[in-house]
Amino acid sequence: MTAHPVDETRPVDETHPVDERLPALKTATSGLQHVAAMYAGVVAPPLIVGAAIGLTGTELTFLTGACLFTAGLATFLQTLGIWKIGARLPFVNGVTFAGVAPMTAIVASTHDKSDALPIIFGAVMVAGLLGFLAAPVFCKAVRFFPPVVTGSVITLIGVSLLPVAFGWAQGPNPAAPDYGSTTNLTLAGITLVVVLLLRRFTRGFVKQVAVLLGLIAGTLIAIPFGATDFGPVAHAEVVGFPTPFHFGAPRFQLAAILSLCVVMVVSMTESTADMLALGEIVERPADEKTIAAGLRADTLGSALSPLFNGFMCSAFAQNIGLVAMTRVRSRFVVATGGGFLALMGMCPMAASLIAVVPRPVLGGAGVVLFGSVAASGIQTLVRAGLDQDNNVLVVAVSLAVGIVPITAPDFYHAFPDTARTVLDSGISTGCVTAVLLNLVFNHLGRSPDAPDVAHPVEAGQEIAAVR
Repeated sequence: MTAHPVDETRPVDETHPVDERLPALKTATSGLQHVAAMYAGVVAPPLIVGAAIGLTGTELTFLTGACLFTAGLATFLQTLGIWKIGARLPFVNGVTFAGVAPMTAIVASTHDKSDALPIIFGAVMVAGLLGFLAAPVFCKAVRFFPPVVTGSVITLIGVSLLPVAFGWAQGPNPAAPDYGSTTNLTLAGITLVVVLLLRRFTRGFVKQVAVLLGLIAGTLIAIPFGATDFGPVAHAEVVGFPTPFHFGAPRFQLAAILSLCVVMVVSMTESTADMLALGEIVERPADEKTIAAGLRADTLGSALSPLFNGFMCSAFAQNIGLVAMTRVRSRFVVATGGGFLALMGMCPMAASLIAVVPRPVLGGAGVVLFGSVAASGIQTLVRAGLDQDNNVLVVAVSLAVGIVPITAPDFYHAFPDTARTVLDSGISTGCVTAVLLNLVFNHLGRSPDAPDVAHPVEAGQEIAAVR
């Protein structure tokens, strides 16, 4: 079998949409949409960790810029690739939110807060290198992801992201008096309506950049309401390159390393699920070779990130929704987005322009983006053989387990912090549950004459194929 099954509806000599090079303007604007979709997710971890350490405003800006810069480098690795590194899919990489809780725990346990970042950076480097070495073995889990599993996981990814959009829609600060105010929710609603109207009544290029236009429109509409703050632009410097080891040389502490190794496993699990989801959406199913290359990019990007004062990098699921909605599948578009991220990391003033977009406006656009991911999962489940009772049970229980952290955030409060790193990730727990239940109900102990509805996929076989 070839690495990527040939689409019989496409002429053999025609470039696959993933490898297509689009006109410069379309590439730039579509790439900027990806940056806008994931910007809040990239800057949130450094803001939270930096605040826990007690960094000054200047140091916090530097740390945030460093994370933007390293996200751009990691995205280059993932989309363009070198050697056997990079899935070469329209995949955005950035700081994983899964590491926030362990990193703040490291900060809390560090007596001298100035040592916290070097300890975190050292742990990230070790976890990244170990993950890079484990990628060829970890990727073999792909054979345990038939449609009944991938559909459940993709749906969970979308459902897990929707609360993020709802939080954005209410405002940037839960402690603020206007959090969840009618003004904030109205701005989110207007942005959502603008995006929907553009998607419904326009075509071509305008339709594809509907999210970006919606963000611009929402930001302009927010000005009379006083929700648009141009302060970040006024006070930002023009140039600010992330100096290597700005906060000190990395330090290696065993407890911190073990904690972030757990995060790396969670991150690799979610990245595997995200690659499978994206492969379905762009019609280039991810096989073991693709997933191994993608995991190498994730882990190498993480290992190199602390050099420039960044944190652990992982795939950004929210951008999968953007690909699904716009149908712009070119990996060069996402690579351009990575270029914007790197430039913003070196130019705080440019980064501050996107920071101007009010959080409720981002929330309105996020409803469309993240809901599109869930819809893609449902499309996959449609062909997963849900007329079989076993498959219904697999989907039902895995979705229920995956939704636990969303509907009951304190459900695992009695467990150790290390265990909660895994359990509080609904995508990871739902994914593991779906794989195990699929093996139990559709593989172990089945009669050889029984119909194969959802057996593990063989190495190199198309993930979407139902045997």
